[in-house]
Amino acid sequence: MENSIFSLLPPLLAIVMVIITRRVLLSLGTGIIASALLLAKGNPVNTGAVLWGAIKGIFVDEGSLNTWNVYIILFLFILGAITTLINIAGGSRAFGEWAMTKVKSRAGAQILAAIFGIIIFIDDYFNALAVGQVARPITDRHRVSRAKLAYIIDSTSAPVCVIAPISSWGAFIIGIIGTVFVTHNITHISPLTAFLQMVPMNLYVWTALALVFIIAARNIDFGAMKVHEERTLSTGIPYDPEKPIPGQAKEDLPVSEKGNVGDLMWPIAALFLGTIGAIIWSGSKETEGKATIMEIFGNADVSEALLYGGLIGLVVTIALFIRQQAKYKSLDSKFLVTGLSVGIRSMLPAVLILLFAWAISALIDELGTGSYLASIVQNSQLNPVFLPVILFFGAGLMAFSTGTSWGAFGILLPIAGQIMAATDISLLLPAMAAVLAGSVFGDHCSPISDTTILSSTGAGCNHMDHVLTQLPYAVLAAIISAIGYIVMGITGITAFGLLTIGILLVLFTIWMERSKTRLSAINQEV
Repeated sequence: MENSIFSLLPPLLAIVMVIITRRVLLSLGTGIIASALLLAKGNPVNTGAVLWGAIKGIFVDEGSLNTWNVYIILFLFILGAITTLINIAGGSRAFGEWAMTKVKSRAGAQILAAIFGIIIFIDDYFNALAVGQVARPITDRHRVSRAKLAYIIDSTSAPVCVIAPISSWGAFIIGIIGTVFVTHNITHISPLTAFLQMVPMNLYVWTALALVFIIAARNIDFGAMKVHEERTLSTGIPYDPEKPIPGQAKEDLPVSEKGNVGDLMWPIAALFLGTIGAIIWSGSKETEGKATIMEIFGNADVSEALLYGGLIGLVVTIALFIRQQAKYKSLDSKFLVTGLSVGIRSMLPAVLILLFAWAISALIDELGTGSYLASIVQNSQLNPVFLPVILFFGAGLMAFSTGTSWGAFGILLPIAGQIMAATDISLLLPAMAAVLAGSVFGDHCSPISDTTILSSTGAGCNHMDHVLTQLPYAVLAAIISAIGYIVMGITGITAFGLLTIGILLVLFTIWMERSKTRLSAINQEV
């Protein structure tokens, strides 16, 4: 069953079920059981052992604590507590009122959220959750749906991280590029230089970012997103109250009238600076000799840094809460404990989805789903000029099926190096850029992706609403990118020339959509 077409069944089953039933945990659980049955070859006893191994692996790795997963879970609980305490202290209310005086339109609220997403590029997890905390009061006030906010967050987190050399993603990718270069004796260019040259070739990133800003500025919505935006505009409620929302407190809690903008900004600033400081500290202690910024980010334990940053942010939040309580006597002391408890419980749905996603990803890895898809790409006997677009869709399918873009990076970047070294070495960088682009595309579309889960959590949006509303935008960006990679392979056009063509295609597509909308409105009037 491993490394065969059967390895595709569990992820496809989970994905189809989650789209049909909209019940994420049920669908992921079905995929987990299907994976275990395949690995155990149908033996019930062995199936139980495989399931226990997957669950245990989330918390214990090679006999020791799996700190990456545990720290991420703890960070989510801390973030839930911080969010709830900020709301009780009136920080979100005050920030929303202040933002209404500065941000005058729905378009401005969406663009500001996108700018936040680009600025906070250190790590996709941190980006997704931190941007949601800052932008949500602004977008809620301007009647922007949570689904639109989740789309903006998701389309400015991984896309920016994957082209930023000073990020957890950049360090990981540059390390793989270095290995590829050593394997094929490529010495005329350094891995960092190659990474930077690949940045303009990552067409999906630039297309996705261009779509975010154009759609925000022009208020263009289509597909399921249009339904969510129209409902939010008419009701003022930015989410579907009938659907569960991860990270949303269900209890009615008081909101202080004495809170100010600082009650939101100082905790977020402490969270941000604490995380950055912890990344530098973590990377420095693991780096021998004179440490460069790239080595520091490459050696840092980001999950550990998130935990420390979260604790610093929580301490600042509690201090501000106690300060307001002592100064104005406006908050009962019991609400501190209540806020902590409610905040932690509000994150349970998101944590459960994440745990299930990790479990199915581990089992899919054991089944060799990624390796099987990679072998299909590697064995394709096509003209080398079409290999970048094949790698783009191959990486997209792999990331979509496995729920991880990092897994696609690790498997397909070396394969791209092997293929291009044997066929046309001049297409090596475009091919590797296509792998990066396709991996982010597949990650954007996958309901079992951890970054997709955290984007919906950060925005306070129902998970499946986020997946289904983002899908048409991601597919549109992918189609435009694929056209670009075909053009690049056939003509050998420069990266910046190709990037210009991609942006023009985005603008043309948006113009066509606007023209279609105007024509429909005219027909209705007639």
